[in-house]
Amino acid sequence: MTEIDDWRSFLVRWSQEWADAQDPDAPAEERLADDEEPLRRRWLGFPAATEERIVALEERLGHRLPPSYRTFLAVSDGWRHAGGFVWLLAGTDQARWHHDEAGLSEYFPGELDDDPTPEDELLAGMWERALRLDVESDGLYVLLDPGDVDDDGEWAVYCWAGWHASPPQRYPSFGAFMEAMYREFHSLEMSRSERAGRVFVNETTRALDASVEAARRDALGGRYEPASAALAEAASFGRPRARGLRDQIRRLLGETYMVYFDELVTDPLYAPEIVPLLATEHVSHHRHDSSWPFHLRGAADSVVKAADEILRQVREGTFHYTAEGAFGRAVDKAREEARWGDTDAAWRTLRAALPEWRPLGPDHLAPVGLVADPLLGPLITPERGRELLATPRAGQHGDAPAPVADLDPPGLSWLAEADPRGVLGSYRFVLVESVEPAELPDRIGADDTTVLNAPASLRESRQGFLDNPSPSTWEDRARVAVGRAGSGWSFALEPRPHRRFDDQWFVSPGVAASQGTRAVTVWSEPSDGHRPGVFHLSVAENGVEQYAFTVTAAAVARRGSIPSALDPDRHFQQDDPPAERLGERRMLEALATEFGVRLPRLALTRGMLRSFRTRPWNRPPGPGEGYITVGVYRPGS
Repeated sequence: MTEIDDWRSFLVRWSQEWADAQDPDAPAEERLADDEEPLRRRWLGFPAATEERIVALEERLGHRLPPSYRTFLAVSDGWRHAGGFVWLLAGTDQARWHHDEAGLSEYFPGELDDDPTPEDELLAGMWERALRLDVESDGLYVLLDPGDVDDDGEWAVYCWAGWHASPPQRYPSFGAFMEAMYREFHSLEMSRSERAGRVFVNETTRALDASVEAARRDALGGRYEPASAALAEAASFGRPRARGLRDQIRRLLGETYMVYFDELVTDPLYAPEIVPLLATEHVSHHRHDSSWPFHLRGAADSVVKAADEILRQVREGTFHYTAEGAFGRAVDKAREEARWGDTDAAWRTLRAALPEWRPLGPDHLAPVGLVADPLLGPLITPERGRELLATPRAGQHGDAPAPVADLDPPGLSWLAEADPRGVLGSYRFVLVESVEPAELPDRIGADDTTVLNAPASLRESRQGFLDNPSPSTWEDRARVAVGRAGSGWSFALEPRPHRRFDDQWFVSPGVAASQGTRAVTVWSEPSDGHRPGVFHLSVAENGVEQYAFTVTAAAVARRGSIPSALDPDRHFQQDDPPAERLGERRMLEALATEFGVRLPRLALTRGMLRSFRTRPWNRPPGPGEGYITVGVYRPGS
């Protein structure tokens, strides 16, 4: 603000709202003596500074004042109650250089390194050169920095208090600082009035509450960006509903920092939708359960009990998001699709049903609880969150957004692009035609009692397998994730096998899996720079191996009649850089084309799939053969 009329109207409004918010029945001992005059005059300021006084200040400082502070002084020579913690702000008489009186430059930013950021360089000199504006405060420094100047000549304002436990807060100008303090006054007064049983209402609060309601309608109509901006503004004034509504938008965009949903958490109507989101964050960040009640302060006992049960379900992976009506039926269908890895189909199912979604109440903007579902949550990427938010729903009308592209690439070659050090750096899998994923344990399970385990991530499945090794030390059993591998095919895949491929001992589980159908087995061990890579492919039909090959750096071992499209000589070339896995990539592309198969990247890398333990991928030692078992044991274990 650089115009006198703008400052005057702003300061008058602030003063009158402050005066109206004071409790006329408060005992005299609870009132500050210095507040009697501003309350009587309904003016928090002072008489305007004359041009002569402003020029005298500039001559004393040796600087021309920044525009917004200079104009402010021409309206009021100082200010009372700038926010909640500055009781008196300097006018022309009290403004003075700070000269780092408290030695704060030692802590903010501290000792600069060899390549400091511009922000740290500014902050390092700010404490010495800044103009101090706080005269009376609750230990809060207000510093106007002539070394941090924008193109309009405005000096940045820095605020810091020892009790704030954070670096100084920067505002681009004095005008921006005062606007923030006005919002702080509103936010604190809202809380104070609620505690006192009074209503804090004025023209500003009524306009903000109307903007919240308009933003709610905009959000349901798919206009989430202007809705979010309006809600952020209302939330900065402490208006009820604003933060809880906006946090739903933020969470669907992938944001989690300071996303608490406010009063929605303890409201019995919304808690079933909101609490799972907080529980998911609590569990994923391994927070101590002593912090859990923080979210439930003031909640009824029934809400606390239900929230504790939701936390238990989230921790055990048994929580399921539910919804009513047509959208609820779509959720059930999508979960079944995601259960077997077809996450793109699951998202298309949800997307088609979004217009039929209905809120639980007026403060519910979207099916945000989906994010907490262990199977459906990984589908909701920030891009899909934007698509969801941009889709009109709850009876609102408007244009649907352009669909986000599917996330899973076609085919299999993406496996060769995985980080060699990651969970899919090496892998082995079996593809079985005309067999449902749920039937795979009957074909290649460890024994007749093998069943599918609950959905888990690849890392969780692998860790569970390592924690419970095979009872027979020679057996190379796999813990495989299962799902659909395209039209008419199922897969069973193990990431980073705990044993290395050895053609002398290898027995393909695809032979057993192929009874009455076809099965494809692949085992890939890329070169790690120390040991050469290995790639194995075998195809079986009706319980009989049809052909197979194993590629190593030294040779290619073949069995049977290999189709020309899968001839390893066409794909693995001697001059290929081993680290780029080009031969593996070409072979996987050819394999996908030959059989019309694919593997779901999102489900395998970020989602959750069911799993089971397989029969051994190797043969037992024969007569005259032996094996060595090497174990590592901790002392005292």
